[in-house]
Amino acid sequence: MDVVQVMESLAEQGVTVLFKVDAERMRDATKPWTFVASGAPFRDDLLVRTDAVSLEACLEVCLPQLRELGLVIPD
Repeated sequence: MDVVQVMESLAEQGVTVLFKVDAERMRDATKPWTFVASGAPFRDDLLVRTDAVSLEACLEVCLPQLRELGLVIPD
């Protein structure tokens, strides 16, 4: 999976995506990565969000949720 291609596809559909890695949580060996998706395609200010151990783990959780909401995401 090309992460840049996935993020560009989401942006083209009106989704704003934020990835964050937190140094403090990384030092504490807790889920330092955060993924948040929001924007026009979602009703009622819905957010798709997770905290995980890696960027890939964030995508494994959030991409299926985004597909269920009707977004088209390349494999």
